[in-house]
Amino acid sequence: MRGWQLTFYTQQGRSHGTRSIAEWLLAEAKLLGISGATMSVAQGGYGRDGRLHWAGFFELTGQPVEVAMAVSDEAAERLFARIATEGLRIFYTKTPVEFGITGEE
Repeated sequence: MRGWQLTFYTQQGRSHGTRSIAEWLLAEAKLLGISGATMSVAQGGYGRDGRLHWAGFFELTGQPVEVAMAVSDEAAERLFARIATEGLRIFYTKTPVEFGITGEE
């Protein structure tokens, strides 16, 4: 199947409602029928503001987090529409990919 790899970049301390942005993205992806997504945390990095963000010994709110998923055109449209409805601003990349499961025709 051809579609998109969507990767969203945020920080542990950014939230929407009672959830972190990363947790919200995972929950919304599942509600929209996206069959899988992965959340990964990084030790550190910097964003477009040029400031370094990293996981501190006592404080994790600045820790970089990414959420990645492979989706169809329709699923990408539904997810971006949901993000827009919520008024969220999240940096992302959208890369064309082919995906599937080995051993399946």
